[in-house]
Amino acid sequence: MLSTLKKTADLRRDVLASLVVFLVALPLCVGVAVASGVPAELGLITGIVGGLIVGFLPGSSLQVSGPAAGLTVLVFEAVQEFGLGVLGAVVLIAGLVQLTLGALRFGRFFRAITVAVVQGMLAGIGLVLIFGQLYTMADVKQPRSGIDKILEVPHLVTEIATSSDALTAFAIGAATIAVLVLWKKLPSRAQMVPAPLAAVALATAATAVAGWSVPRVE
Repeated sequence: MLSTLKKTADLRRDVLASLVVFLVALPLCVGVAVASGVPAELGLITGIVGGLIVGFLPGSSLQVSGPAAGLTVLVFEAVQEFGLGVLGAVVLIAGLVQLTLGALRFGRFFRAITVAVVQGMLAGIGLVLIFGQLYTMADVKQPRSGIDKILEVPHLVTEIATSSDALTAFAIGAATIAVLVLWKKLPSRAQMVPAPLAAVALATAATAVAGWSVPRVE
């Protein structure tokens, strides 16, 4: 009897945890896909297929499968360099390489890499993502290279200040970020809804009600 009750409780917690991961991953898959320069529907399909496959693979009991924003830069560069049609082959080859390295137990050798190198790499990826998405958030064409994205920020500020369309788009993006940051300060009952889902839903609703003319995912 106790065993049955424990299994029921575990199942309930697993279902709720899976629902939260799903609600967070859904808009994140779309966002990562768009930021990577590929159609939004490919992000959804990849998230679904990847979640199902990884969920059945053995690993840590605390393992969570989902989209990784850090890979956006790599995917974007792959699309720009080789084209969208070759992206599937690139991902397939990368997966086979990962499986091979895992089978050969190469993971232990990564312990020799200092944490500073990893943090520096992630910081660099983060800067490229942030500055690149500032242009997208304002509906302004972004420069191609990472250095140009940083150097052209004054021009971006001027564009936002002088263009009503760019200002509207940027304000919606800024409000979405504000919801993400402030959502954690709400009562715990409200936080049952993941912050990314709430931010996307509120921004979409506000845009639809106000009738603002801003670009949408097509």
